[in-house]
Amino acid sequence: MNILSAEFMRASIQDAGNMDAVILSNAKAGASIMTNGKDDDVKLDEEETSNFRDRLLPFIIGLLRTAKLPSVLRMYRDTLTADMKTAIKTAVAELLPVLVARPLDSDFSPGERTVDADGGGSSLASKLRSLSSESFVQLLGAIFKIVEAHLLQAAEVKRAIEWIMCNLDDHYAADSVAAAIALGAAVAEAVQESDTQISSFLPYSPQRNAGKISIQGKTNDAASSSNMSKNFRLGRADVLRENTEAVFAACDAAHGRWAKLLGVRALLHPRLRLQEFLSIYNMTQEFISATEKIGGRLGYSIRGTLQSQAKSFVEFQHESRMAKIKAVLDQETWVEVDVPDEFQAIVTSLFSLEPLITGNLVDAESNAATDYGEVVSSIDASSTVDGGLSNNQPHIEQPDSVETSVDVNAQVKSSSSVNATGKSKADVISASAQYNSSNMKEHGKSTSHTLVYGGASYHMVNCGLILLKMLSEYIDMNNFFPALSSEVVHRVVELLKFFNTRTCQLVLGAGAMQVSGLKSITSKHLALASQVISFTYAIIPAKIRRILFLKVPETRRPLLLSEIDRVAQDYKVHREEIHTKLVQIMRERLLVHLRGLPQIVESWNRPEDNDPQPSQFARSLTKEVLYLQRVLSRILHEVDVQAIFRQVVIIFHSQISETFSHLEINTPQARNRLYRDVQHILGCIRSLPSDNLGKSSTPNSGQLDEFLVKRFGTEAG
Repeated sequence: MNILSAEFMRASIQDAGNMDAVILSNAKAGASIMTNGKDDDVKLDEEETSNFRDRLLPFIIGLLRTAKLPSVLRMYRDTLTADMKTAIKTAVAELLPVLVARPLDSDFSPGERTVDADGGGSSLASKLRSLSSESFVQLLGAIFKIVEAHLLQAAEVKRAIEWIMCNLDDHYAADSVAAAIALGAAVAEAVQESDTQISSFLPYSPQRNAGKISIQGKTNDAASSSNMSKNFRLGRADVLRENTEAVFAACDAAHGRWAKLLGVRALLHPRLRLQEFLSIYNMTQEFISATEKIGGRLGYSIRGTLQSQAKSFVEFQHESRMAKIKAVLDQETWVEVDVPDEFQAIVTSLFSLEPLITGNLVDAESNAATDYGEVVSSIDASSTVDGGLSNNQPHIEQPDSVETSVDVNAQVKSSSSVNATGKSKADVISASAQYNSSNMKEHGKSTSHTLVYGGASYHMVNCGLILLKMLSEYIDMNNFFPALSSEVVHRVVELLKFFNTRTCQLVLGAGAMQVSGLKSITSKHLALASQVISFTYAIIPAKIRRILFLKVPETRRPLLLSEIDRVAQDYKVHREEIHTKLVQIMRERLLVHLRGLPQIVESWNRPEDNDPQPSQFARSLTKEVLYLQRVLSRILHEVDVQAIFRQVVIIFHSQISETFSHLEINTPQARNRLYRDVQHILGCIRSLPSDNLGKSSTPNSGQLDEFLVKRFGTEAG
């Protein structure tokens, strides 16, 4: 019995161990480990399979004859499991020194790579944590091959036993196996009877057992035949069950060891770049699939570990991006930047007609900027046109100023938001300092002035490009981790909400004057903010919503859809508020000029006033409104410019005509000056890019035209 068991163990297990040394040798030599862990050398061809079955056959027959095969298979299961654990432990122990000695990648800074409680840096756990992601993947690849070699060997044993037990028709040993099974059943019956007889010597009540003794002789033969048949069937079922359990137990042991390796690095993996984490994630997924296919059951434990790490990765990446976008926004100077072609490529690829369900992240990483610092362009002071000068008045600039600005005393909603996270802000400042136009040329990157989407061009600032890059990364995470799609969508909503709210605080709320040192918020700043908000609003319902929700479970869709639709509506409202603010700026400038008009009119009534030009009031007012038109027409879309100036025209007609109607015009020269001013202002109004008002064929006609006709007659109009 002991000899048969030992020979069966040697034939079933030891052959797989011979592959370990070869795999480890290749790994130490730096040979590439196939990411799928497959190796044709592990599998047996038809002849080798036949030889292996013939080799096991005598051991199986012998164990069947003695009815010990089920118990030996249980021993085999325990030995196989222990051998699997030992093989993985040996692989880690032998490969770690080699992998640790190799040059490190730039996954982490030296202080981040190893965080160990013992502080010595020499424990197995600390060495595992010190590995770069590439080295760790190489370690997993070697373990994958070793585990697969052992499992495929175990699967061959399983198939051989199943074949011997169930499929020996027309085989020379078919009769021997059947006889062995029958003999084993008889032995099992004898053992059972022996146990029964032993139990009969136990104390009993004569009255209670007298009936049983009297009929035992009559039923003994029939029971013996029935028990033998039953034991035959149960014996075969027991063998097949233990045979299957052995392979599954080995798979489960391998899953446990793999999960433990992942667990040791649980604090490091969320900090990896997406491609680095994906290499580990995909390797683990392939390992799970391959082992489950061999073992025949799902590995719930290792799947839970992998899902947990993926969720931690998404959460950490989100927190990191939230900190980065806050720091970037607080450093934003709202100056237009050129758009590197990499970002246009993101728009073209991510928002094409075919959504990226199975995108290639490697290509995306090579085509798009990988560091946020590459987006942050150095700011040339000469790019600001006459804008941003501080005012003596809280709401408006001095009357002779060409640029217009927002209320400098506007309150920022959250004072705590002024202080950005120290490390994140320092990273952004450092990145901004490193990036300049010479870097652009050095890297051979071409740029364009606008970002094109949906046939429309958008002028961008730094934070808008960074938001676009971040959204593309969330889409990547959504595609590569479909089981976490709901979590990814929720975090995209959070990012978009924060960006919209913070942008509103900084531009409309004038918070940028405190956090980024702007002297004022100009119409150009507002127009650029509108462009960023308009671009984001354009892609949310049309693309972001559609792409992200492809993999969201049906039960979660209604709530998440309502959330992202609310965010889109917030962006629309924000854009409208910016445009309203631009109209308000021009209204405030008009009121400033109108307040000074009575003093100017007084000079009109003097005899010596013979200036043929329009008054300073008319010239300054038209100069400012035409400047606003040039700024907005260069940045905003035509439809937005028309909507803004439609309101400006209405305000001009209403306010100017009302003010002029109350002026005291007492002399002919004053009347002529008023006429010249009205004509000058109307000429400016008619040149503004607004829709026609009313049924008149005259562009932008209105109340001021009516005032002109009423005061000076039809010919003057």
